[in-house]
Amino acid sequence: MSDDWAAQRTEAARVQAERLAARQDAEHTEAEALLARFVRAALATGLEPERLEAKGYGGRGVARTTLRGWYLRHDRTAGVTTDGDFYVLTAPLTLVDRVRGARLAPQRPPLVLGAGGKDGSSIDLADALERLLPGWASAPDRRPG
Repeated sequence: MSDDWAAQRTEAARVQAERLAARQDAEHTEAEALLARFVRAALATGLEPERLEAKGYGGRGVARTTLRGWYLRHDRTAGVTTDGDFYVLTAPLTLVDRVRGARLAPQRPPLVLGAGGKDGSSIDLADALERLLPGWASAPDRRPG
């Protein structure tokens, strides 16, 4: 009987993990579409991108990057590039990174920036984008080509 119970629990955990992964994938896909639409609107309206910098963990130093785009958070810990890629702009910076610049990898964006953090530190992605370019979401979508 305990083998049957263990097998049922294992299967239930697997199904739960699959559901969570599917829900997270759907949220990332929605956020990616939101960022792509924002970037088109920002470029069409002339919102000037800036060079993005990476911060060291715990506020330890800053490093240049080759990325151009917009900061999504006031604390400059997340950004979107002109290509629509999402970056977390914090990293374990070395002295070499601070001198030569940091290389960051794009990540799948969340719908809520800073979710699970301290109270008041999270913001919906849509609200962060609205803060950068008020009214962008109600403007007609200008797709290239």
